[in-house]
Amino acid sequence: MFTLISATPSPYARKVRIALAEKKLPFTLQTEVPWDSTTQTKQYNPLEKLPVLILEDGKSAVYESSYILEWIEAKYPDPPLLPGPDDIDARLFAKKIQVVADGICDALVIAFFEKMRDPEKQSQPWIDRQMRKVEGGLKALGEWAEQRQSDYLVGDKLGLADIAVGSVCGYLACRWPDHGWRDTYPALKKHWQMLEEIPSFKETRPSPQTMKDKVV
Repeated sequence: MFTLISATPSPYARKVRIALAEKKLPFTLQTEVPWDSTTQTKQYNPLEKLPVLILEDGKSAVYESSYILEWIEAKYPDPPLLPGPDDIDARLFAKKIQVVADGICDALVIAFFEKMRDPEKQSQPWIDRQMRKVEGGLKALGEWAEQRQSDYLVGDKLGLADIAVGSVCGYLACRWPDHGWRDTYPALKKHWQMLEEIPSFKETRPSPQTMKDKVV
């Protein structure tokens, strides 16, 4: 059985949890606060980031959510969460959506940690720069949500593109509840609400964590 090192608000870890659930791959969940000095991530990931998927031998590990998802898809292709190589345009579009969703996550996390610093040490221009990335990414996701031909963003079944988008929207709802994206992009909001009713999404809804170590 796999072990997944996760954090409760992490959109990156949530993507992996959903993919594992959709592929019916059993795993043990190990919850941590990766910022704190007590984290075990450094034992398995030289970058000291999560999520980390510890393999069946208890020693080997796969890390970084995008690579974990690629690894899972290659090792356990059924059911597929990406279009097959016979539909290369759809496959590349799904990956493009993932890139944008992950970029939004990256910018949100950077801005969140900047806001956690002492107020006199915060850089508002740096926060503003990250939030511009967020707004640009959300605009793209909103347009793709409007253009979708089915309940899903690519094809007619749940895939990694939907998982990535649902996870970043869930993170916004958890860590940035006052952000106005739901009013600005109603099609994206509708898509997210539909995803949140899927069992693998229901079971992985994010919740905040308290960091013991000071953000400096």
